[in-house]
Amino acid sequence: MFGTIFSIGTGFAAETNTPATLKAAVQDLHAKYGDRYPLAEVFLSRLQKHENQSGDDFKKLQREALASHPLLESRPVLFVERPQYIYEHHNTETMYQTGEHAAKKYRPGGPLKTVDLKTGKTRIICDPGPHGHLRDPEVSTDGKRIVFSMRRKANDDYHIFEINHDGTNLRQLTSATGVFDIDPCYLPDGSIIFTSSREPKYCGCNRHIMGNLFKMEADGANIHQVGKSTLFEGHSSVMPDGRVLYDRWEYVDRNFGDAQGLWTMNPDGTNHAVYWGNNTPSPGGVIDARIIPKSNHCLCIFTSCHDLPWGALAVIDRNRGVDGKQSVVHIWPKSAFKLIGKGNFDTFKRVSPKYEDPFPLSDTTFLVSRQIGLNNKKMGIFLVDTFGNELLMHEGKLGCYDPMPIKASKPAPVRPVRRNYTDSHGTFYVQNVNIGTHMQGVKPGEARYLRIVESPEKRNWTKSGWGGQGLQAPAMNWLNFENKRILGTVPIEKDGSAHFECPSDTFVFFQILDKNKMMIHSMRSGTIIQSGETQGCVGCHENRTESIPTQYTTSLALRRAPSKLTGWRGRVENFSYQRDIQPIFDRHCVSCHDYKKPAGERLNLSRDRTVVFNTSYTDLWSGGYISVVGAGPASIQQARSWGSSKSKLISVLQAGHQDHTDVRLSSGEMERLITWIDL
Repeated sequence: MFGTIFSIGTGFAAETNTPATLKAAVQDLHAKYGDRYPLAEVFLSRLQKHENQSGDDFKKLQREALASHPLLESRPVLFVERPQYIYEHHNTETMYQTGEHAAKKYRPGGPLKTVDLKTGKTRIICDPGPHGHLRDPEVSTDGKRIVFSMRRKANDDYHIFEINHDGTNLRQLTSATGVFDIDPCYLPDGSIIFTSSREPKYCGCNRHIMGNLFKMEADGANIHQVGKSTLFEGHSSVMPDGRVLYDRWEYVDRNFGDAQGLWTMNPDGTNHAVYWGNNTPSPGGVIDARIIPKSNHCLCIFTSCHDLPWGALAVIDRNRGVDGKQSVVHIWPKSAFKLIGKGNFDTFKRVSPKYEDPFPLSDTTFLVSRQIGLNNKKMGIFLVDTFGNELLMHEGKLGCYDPMPIKASKPAPVRPVRRNYTDSHGTFYVQNVNIGTHMQGVKPGEARYLRIVESPEKRNWTKSGWGGQGLQAPAMNWLNFENKRILGTVPIEKDGSAHFECPSDTFVFFQILDKNKMMIHSMRSGTIIQSGETQGCVGCHENRTESIPTQYTTSLALRRAPSKLTGWRGRVENFSYQRDIQPIFDRHCVSCHDYKKPAGERLNLSRDRTVVFNTSYTDLWSGGYISVVGAGPASIQQARSWGSSKSKLISVLQAGHQDHTDVRLSSGEMERLITWIDL
């Protein structure tokens, strides 16, 4: 009826909606819930009469048996009835903030409702009005309250609201103008985490407003930022151990389209860490994740960069790895499995049908919004299980989203606060930079320094752009989108350890340098540290599924006070090619490498401006004199695979210029050129 599902796990069904799949589901429910699923034997007896899935009687039995799930029995299912969002640029762009160029695509939605899946009876909990739109509901662990985001009209923005489960006592928790507040989620201590544009920024590859994670008290007080990446953080959910699982879109020296994976953090904003998919090129985005009850598996959506927030429904076992096919133990539809790791960031646009807003009822049964037909955008509430049942439970007039039962659930533990909210810095330490999955060929002792670099957010845009890779507006680099700001360089001890202070609430990445301050490896992602937090890592791209190597002595770096960051060349400011690099060529090179000179025909190093960049910059890039990963691939690269150590410009200068033996760059000038290429 609906095609097939696929599993690489042993013993799971390969067909959909057959007597065999229904029998497996009923037997599982009976084994799990016993007397709480009292009609199991009746359903199995009736099922014996059906040799195949054809006929209305089988469909009626299937619906009756699955709707009798103890976690749905006598419990209304909450959902939002609304039309599908209008596509705009990226799967995160559904806010249409006032003042943004996408604001014109906002359209009113429908109400927050409940449905009894047995009877089909619905009830309105909250109606945003004829010009309003309601989204992103979440039920409190006591089952008595619902938090959601709502917009009253087109010239308003999304704010956070809360209402009792019976539709009484509607109250508004946030009210800032000119920003969006979406995706609220209750935390174990009763506070609320949500996504907001309160820190203004555009996505680096276009002109769309982005959002970060913020936290507030239950009554809307004490709003503060807990995520600081340069693009988007959203779709938060609480893990069984009390951490927050969320999806993050951010890129440093890598392609914009496949840089959206799953991350975790503590509710206070400390210890942001990769969960899954940060280095998988396809799917382009992994979103809407929730941990499946009584398992270590994660239910999520595999989507594309340039699409709506929908795609394949997938179950991930992180114990099998933090990237790639081997971690995917179930996926719907079957055809989506072969797309993992193939093609590009938009490959999952091919998936049909598409799924959205999954909610795990148990380790085998899920609610999800799914396309009702293959050629339209209308979504219905489906019940999907790992045995092969996939059944439309409710359709609605406009479309159904965010299905979840209104019921109490076991609260996760409250994690201790690890920040003090007063210091302007935190402390990082690295056990041994030589421990890593991509440090082949690097000998102990070669790594001498660790450079700490800030990747600032994009705060402005221009009508004209540079199409190096994606859309840069304004133009930033030949290929990648970021500016860089060096906060400082600290020593790496003989045992590979480092220990240093870092400004809090700052999105940073690290680079390992050799004795000449040439890059050995670069992070190509980012992290933050909170006020007063101490955060550590084992090494450079260490294996996250293996145990940490035992260390019997204290690292050398931890035996001393943390290093202080002192900037670069005595200052902390955005790197500037024209300020920091062009004067070197003016002093040593343009007497020959200029217009109307033979050497200038091969390589022109003059400062003249072209339409976007200046001449020397354009010639060095187009002539292949520098080796830079730019907006590079999703996969982690090997040490010394790019950068100054692979660049023709540096090798020529280090060997000595054969035509200009009298040209001698100072050590400081050489370091500036090396640093520019490595940034």
